Amino acid sequence: MFRPASMLKVELITLERYRDRLLTYLHEAGVLEISEIDVGIVQRDAPNEFYRQAASYAITISRMAEFLGAHLPKRGGSLKEFIFPPEPKRRKYSYRGIEALIKDTEAFLNVVEPIVKAAEARMNSINSEIERIKSSIETLELLASFDLDSSYLRHSGIVTVLVGTVERAKFPALEEELKRFTDGRVVIVSKSLKDSVVAAVVFLSRDYDKVNPVLAKHSFERIEVPEERGTPRELLSSYAQQLAKKEEELKEARKEIEEIAEKYYEDVKFYLELMENERNKANALGMLARTDMTLALTGWVPEEEAGKLEEGIKRITEGKVYISFKKPGEEELDRIPIKLKNPGWARPFEMLTQMYGVPKYNEIDPTPILAFTYSFFFGFMLTDFLYGLIVGVIAALLVKGHRKFNDGTYRFSYILLWSSFFTMIMGVLFGSYFGNALDIVGAHLTGDPNFATWRITDPLRDPMFVLILALAVGLAHLFLGYTVGFIVKWKNGDRKGALFDQLSWMLIILAIALFATGKNVPAFVSSAKVLFGAGLTLFAIGTIINNGGLAALLIISNFFGFLGTWLSYARLMALALATGGIAMVINVLVQMIWGVKFLYLGPIIGVILFFGGHIFSAAINALGAFVHSLRLHYVEFFGTFYSGEGKPFEPFKSWREVSEVTLEVENA
Repeated sequence: MFRPASMLKVELITLERYRDRLLTYLHEAGVLEISEIDVGIVQRDAPNEFYRQAASYAITISRMAEFLGAHLPKRGGSLKEFIFPPEPKRRKYSYRGIEALIKDTEAFLNVVEPIVKAAEARMNSINSEIERIKSSIETLELLASFDLDSSYLRHSGIVTVLVGTVERAKFPALEEELKRFTDGRVVIVSKSLKDSVVAAVVFLSRDYDKVNPVLAKHSFERIEVPEERGTPRELLSSYAQQLAKKEEELKEARKEIEEIAEKYYEDVKFYLELMENERNKANALGMLARTDMTLALTGWVPEEEAGKLEEGIKRITEGKVYISFKKPGEEELDRIPIKLKNPGWARPFEMLTQMYGVPKYNEIDPTPILAFTYSFFFGFMLTDFLYGLIVGVIAALLVKGHRKFNDGTYRFSYILLWSSFFTMIMGVLFGSYFGNALDIVGAHLTGDPNFATWRITDPLRDPMFVLILALAVGLAHLFLGYTVGFIVKWKNGDRKGALFDQLSWMLIILAIALFATGKNVPAFVSSAKVLFGAGLTLFAIGTIINNGGLAALLIISNFFGFLGTWLSYARLMALALATGGIAMVINVLVQMIWGVKFLYLGPIIGVILFFGGHIFSAAINALGAFVHSLRLHYVEFFGTFYSGEGKPFEPFKSWREVSEVTLEVENA
């Protein structure tokens, strides 16, 4: 806790023939981050034909999975399944090597791929035919005003007939120019639509070169007339029957595909996962070095996993391996990958730390501090007992349903669960239960218009107290950050930074706190002056040392920058007032509506508005509390001590959802 996990550098050399099994073991163990070797006299490793086949099959099977997944019968999707999702069933696969896996996959594809492709081709063919028929129907609907056999509308020979549409505003000019360019040798039959005109243009074929430019000039859009004989109205009836028949065929094709999807989808997902993991393994080969007989890799492993990893590697390679674990040196601090290490109660909050950036290897991990301060700030801003209860109940259900997955939903819900606890505490302290709803109900039941629930203060009536409390919390938060920064810099040998950049502000904050709490006590005031003077002196000296001639400007700028940072904590008060204010407005509106007695509309609408309004208020204010609590940590708090510039630990790790691999170790 407070420090990233201790890491060891791993160096390994073994025989090339163990490569496949070794990579598979490391991939499934998921505790080693492989680093790229600086190749000198040896060569880099590269994927062989089997890994290349795995990548190709992953693409093929992915397409099959997408197609079958889109045609699975609709199941689930309920709120219950969202809160308590079923755990996917895992199917075991005994891994005997990449070559055997490729053969198994090929055998599966030989059976399933032709079936899926045939079903897909049939459905695509039917869909294409349906689109053709629909296009023809749209055309015939445009031509329905022409009571002529369709063959006349596509005539060509001595006389050419063209049918199309043109904008209504352009039609008179088109008609005039056609007559002028053909010396009147043209007949135009037209029908006005909403914004356009559908027209049949009849002219001598020898005039085509004169007619075509005029049609193009006026944006005449030609219509392809269907080949069948009969009037457009007659053909519409025929095409409607064809469309109904094809749609029935499409239903049958979809039903067939649904049956195929139910039968093979889980198998397709299984082999897709196997192939994608092999493709992921192949991506690591470029970081390895090899000769004709040997294989070498280097990387990083958490110290607590080193023993188990060494034992597994020796078992896989039958002891024919050189493996070395070394503690990193000072020169490697910037290259050490960071794995956060926190107790179970704080681990979900690592998500918030990682969103900003992980610490460097010689920095403090702020996650345990963040777990308390973030939750408290959230509660201070939302500050309503019943809002906290709503958030807490929802979060508790999601935590219970997603605990087994340890996914993002679980971690986010866990954070909200902690935050809801602090929200309820602040709600009790400020006497907020759906805003002032409890006061209104109490006044109604007791007949006392001044009835009020217990609270330390009412934020809406005494905002100055809440502002002072928020600024006091902010000052304590900043002091904690500068103190942590002082400890980190002192331990890392940066004594100058610890004194001038951290201790200076710690003394100034202590001076402000002493003056605020004991301004009527002479001893407190004199102590505050001494501390403030010492802190300001250290700050000025540090600024001069670091910036030389610009020191005077920077002293003023940085000091007022500190004041701005401190005043940012006033948002704690602002959001607390916003929550109470919105809740009060909802309650006032409900009181106004409640008095409407016509058909009991007042009480009915009032109940809907009360619960709907407060649920909306809880959601929107919880969102604001979530964002602004993050901001107070990322901008104000982390700015006092934390860089977040570490390199996250990215282990060479398989992704398993529906598959489970057991590794067979054969005698070499």
